[in-house]
Amino acid sequence: MQYKYLLHEKDLPTHWYNVLADMGPPPPPVHPATGEPIGPEMLAPIFPQSLIQQEVSTERWIAIPDEVREVYKLWRPTPLYRAHRLERALDTPARIYYKYEGVSPAGSHKPNTAVAQAYYNKAEGVRRLTTETGAGQWGSALAMACAFFGLELKVYMVKVSYHQKPYRRVLMETWGAQVVPSPSPDTQAGRRVLEQDPDSPGSLGIAISEAVEDAATRDDTKYSLGSVLNHVLLHQTVMGLEALRQMELAGDYPDVVIGCVGGGSNYAGLSLPFVGERLTQGKRTRFVAVEPEACPSLTRGQYTYDFGDTAETTPLLKMHTLGHTFIPPSIHAGGLRYHGMAPIISKLVEDGVMEARAYHQTKVFEAAVQFARAEGIVPAPESAHAVRAAIDEALAAREAGERRIILFNLSGHGFLDLGAYDQYLSGKLEDYAYPEEKVREALASLPRVGP
Repeated sequence: MQYKYLLHEKDLPTHWYNVLADMGPPPPPVHPATGEPIGPEMLAPIFPQSLIQQEVSTERWIAIPDEVREVYKLWRPTPLYRAHRLERALDTPARIYYKYEGVSPAGSHKPNTAVAQAYYNKAEGVRRLTTETGAGQWGSALAMACAFFGLELKVYMVKVSYHQKPYRRVLMETWGAQVVPSPSPDTQAGRRVLEQDPDSPGSLGIAISEAVEDAATRDDTKYSLGSVLNHVLLHQTVMGLEALRQMELAGDYPDVVIGCVGGGSNYAGLSLPFVGERLTQGKRTRFVAVEPEACPSLTRGQYTYDFGDTAETTPLLKMHTLGHTFIPPSIHAGGLRYHGMAPIISKLVEDGVMEARAYHQTKVFEAAVQFARAEGIVPAPESAHAVRAAIDEALAAREAGERRIILFNLSGHGFLDLGAYDQYLSGKLEDYAYPEEKVREALASLPRVGP
């Protein structure tokens, strides 16, 4: 019986899939002062024109440049596994498949867009990039991509993760990036936060504010974002396009597609090609987006316009949000600690195409350990949320006595997250559900849009 479904280099997709051609665009970004949709000129100070064009495109297929595909070939196509050992451990009739993105040099799915963004910036003469990172997966990927294309990079790393995950910082520095803990004294946005709270653990919203400010104040610099925006999700669809072909090789089609969500990029990358088939071919696949109880933007946030950053420097995006002033607790799934959600994911949830689920971190690590002992791979804490949901789906199939085909994205490995596993295994890991009054407090700061 075949456990691993591999594609040849020749099967690497030549185009990214743009779901906006089939679902229609979500509500447009708007100017915070006027409430009117913004034009490309507002994005030009921080993004190259090619990425701005992709951000607003409704073309179904967008060609992947040859230079990007050549870098992809270092690790793509990535394998799809059938989790036979986990199925036996669960005594389930379900068939469980997972797309494994931990084989990339950076250990996650993030290089799929990092390489593309570095290429487009280099092609337009940009010399330097800035970005934020939570757990360090995105910062690591962009550091690698900048090394490939000869760009300088400064990374504002959320302070709690900077201290929790020092080896991710070392990885970024090995690839040539400068890494500082955020909030930092290097920007006005960072200094304001530190004046109010010198011990601030930071947040992705704060780190985004710092990186955007840095880019907007230098002529040689652009900003690079690892999730949320349309062009980022577009680049990630290389995963789902490969998975469509691999599921065909396996002779199965998923009844449910699962992924963890923080800003939405890894789940969108796997799921959107399948969403396209549901929208255009009437497939009945379910889509489950999984988030932490400590940062529940989809399950407890509002679907409304909000800033993408804490300092209120970005356009307003229509998305599920906990409020841009939200400061998440210091859970170990650092990549899922964002206050908002990708507008594409948010609209699909709002339209009922996707469903959302939230878990406490002890249940997530319980599933991660069970998966590691069955399949051998130690998942990243973020990816472990998808593992938890996949196991629950398999157990539900056992109770119902039905054969359910489950596909999830194992978006990265946890080899640099062993401190979190140590806390779990020693009984020191604690659950945290964000208090309702804190959610209300953060939502009270939402901007008013329209009359």
